[in-house]
Order: sequence, then C-alpha cells, then structure tokens
Amino acid sequence: MKKLINQVDDVVLQQMEGLALSRPELKANYEPRYMWHEETPGQVALVSGGGCGHEPLHAGFIGKGMLTGACPGEVFTSPTPDQMYECGNQVNTGEGVLFIIKNYTGDVLNFETAVELLHTDGIKVGSVLVDDDVAVKDSLYTAGRRGVAGTVLVEKLVGAAANKGYSLEQCEALARRVNNHCRSFGVALNACVVPAAGKPSFVLEDDEVEFGVGIHGEPGIKRVKYTDVDTLVDEMFAEVAENTPYQRTLRIWNRDEGEWDEVESSIEPFAAEHDYIVMVNGMGGTPTSELYGVYRRLAHNCEQAGFRIVRNMVGNFCTSLDMEGVSITLLKADKEMLELFDAPVDTAAIKW
Repeated sequence: MKKLINQVDDVVLQQMEGLALSRPELKANYEPRYMWHEETPGQVALVSGGGCGHEPLHAGFIGKGMLTGACPGEVFTSPTPDQMYECGNQVNTGEGVLFIIKNYTGDVLNFETAVELLHTDGIKVGSVLVDDDVAVKDSLYTAGRRGVAGTVLVEKLVGAAANKGYSLEQCEALARRVNNHCRSFGVALNACVVPAAGKPSFVLEDDEVEFGVGIHGEPGIKRVKYTDVDTLVDEMFAEVAENTPYQRTLRIWNRDEGEWDEVESSIEPFAAEHDYIVMVNGMGGTPTSELYGVYRRLAHNCEQAGFRIVRNMVGNFCTSLDMEGVSITLLKADKEMLELFDAPVDTAAIKW
C-alpha cells in the first residue's frame, strides 16, 4: 500500500487541517472533531457527517448555499454523538438545526442521540434520513436502503432553501421530498484500500464487477461479468428506472412532544415526460474521462425512456477512497428543485 499519509491514526486530523488551511473561511474544532462556517444570522443551519473516505462528502460541501457544518468520523466509521452535539450548538443561529443523515446504523443512532441532547438544551432541531440506494434493502451497515450520492443533491437543494430563508419545517419537508424523488445505483470495478487495513477490502477477478456496491465496499446484488461500458450502464439504468415502489417506516422527531414518531413513507415512482437532474459520480479511482463515457450512455438511456435531463453533474462527489467504480443518480425534479439547484453555491468541492 502506498498512500499520501503519515501515520494511520493521524489521517483524519491532518486532512481536516489541510482543508481548513485551504479554505480560510472554514473553521475547525479538533476535539471533538467538526468543521463549520459562519452562516448568515437568522437562517436554518444544516449539519451532516459520516465516516471519512467519501470526500468531498461531507466537509467539502460546507459553505454558502450548502452545509453549515460537518462531523467527520474515522475512515468508514460513524462520528460520535458528542461531535454532532457540539457542532449543532456551534452553528445554531436560533432558527433551528437540521441534521442530514445517510442511512447507516451507526450514523442514525448517533445523530438521533444528538437530536435528543440538543432538544434537551432547548435548541430547535430536526433530522432527515437519506436512503437513495436502490441496490439492496438491507446491508452490512444498515437496516433499509443505504444513503449514497443522492445525499449531495439533498444537501445542495436544502442548503439553497435555507439560504433563501426557509423555516426548519420547510427544510425538513423539502429534504424528505427530494430523497423520495431520488434513486442511485453503484458498481465497483476494483475495491478500495482502507489505510488501517493496508489491502483491498475485497477481490474481483479481471472480468468481474460488483453490481450494486456500497460506498464502504459492501456487497451489492451480485458479481457479474464485465463486457463494456454501454452494457454495464444499461443494466444500472434498468435498476434505477424500473425499480418498484418502496415503502418504509421513518422515524421523525416530534419537536412538540420531544419524542420519535414512526411514519410510513413511499418513494416517488419515476415516469416519462418529466424533468430529471442526473449525476454520474466517481468512486475515487475512476478517470474523469471514463465518467463522461458513462454519462454518454446514461443520456442515451434517459432519452429512450423519455426522461428529460435538464441538469447534470459529472465528477467525484461521494467516493469510496480509491475505489474504481461509478454510481448514477436520478432525481425526478420539479420547478422548485430546479430553482434551488441553480441557486449560487460556494464550497471547496462545487461552486457556481
């Protein structure tokens, strides 16, 4: 293993230091670890987080029009409740704090604990779960679908909404609507190398791909023979476009009662003759040129299905260290979502 690191134990700390030095408007706290920037007073603060290794998710999306703060855990390891609690206190402007949580068991448990602690302190707080991965219903890390690259679109759109003055309740409702209109699917050509392990997290034959891989290298639906990019993208698109409606029970924080309510929620079905925001996301080790090859075929598939691509993103947004692979994300968008997508954003990872 050759990595641009010093000691394994210092990876997260030193990478946080580097990001803070590169973006002077960012602030970092190192014990417990979280990063933030000063939001405009009077707007809802957005906080996300998770294990490192998925950069630029999440700290790379801190900035105007997106996240207010982020809590980095160790590589592929959930941050702890004290990180989330302290970060929530730091960024609270009085209008409320909204946690955006990828659906992994450790993240969910720890963020929920932070919600309860902040509520006890009298801070208005809420949470939204992202579970856009249609590959598997249950995985090694999660109960229910995983939260993957669709998280980026949730953070972008809700960040723009907060910047426009949406209330905490409006931001929560928007985040759930975006998530319910969003689906993702990923594949791996080769595994990533976790620094602490020093070897690939799984082994694929030269002609194999992991079909439906998770962003921690979790198994997907199956291992399939690889032939060419067009065939692979066709199969990925079919999984996303033809996925059957998905009903699940969500835990939603009841601020009035100070308890969790269980609410049934459904994923929005896809349909032709609608507008879509499309993301082709690299897993960290895939050349950008190859991502455009994926987008070429995905655009063809969308045209054949009657899905109107009105916005797109191609690049590395939600990675898995140095994994060779790609995911596709489709968001069935409405006028409000498109306006929020187009709103200005200024972060380390994206700016327009």
